[in-house]
Amino acid sequence: MARTIDRGTLREWMHQGQDFELVDTLPRAAYEQHHLPGAIHIVSDDIEAEAPWRLPERERTVVVYCGSTACQRSAKAAARLDALGYGDVREYVEGRQDWEAAGLPVESGNDPEEPHA
Repeated sequence: MARTIDRGTLREWMHQGQDFELVDTLPRAAYEQHHLPGAIHIVSDDIEAEAPWRLPERERTVVVYCGSTACQRSAKAAARLDALGYGDVREYVEGRQDWEAAGLPVESGNDPEEPHA
């Protein structure tokens, strides 16, 4: 079962260079407009198809997020990753809205490894 992670811990992990993969689960247009620094893009509905090759290390920590607490994409993605056997899945429930409200930096552009990008 996925655990949650808060903004402070996520930010600390980024600054410390913690080994984890950050996954934006929003639609492609939202990701391209702006996403958290270093995030890759896998739409929640594509987790089963893409995770095995985009996230090959199932023991590595994976943090998923979407737009806000009202968005359920990250919860769906986390459940799907759990079902696929990923051992340390975290959900940043507050998502991009919380990150930006705190004045933290975002990036824009596409994910060069995303299929059909």
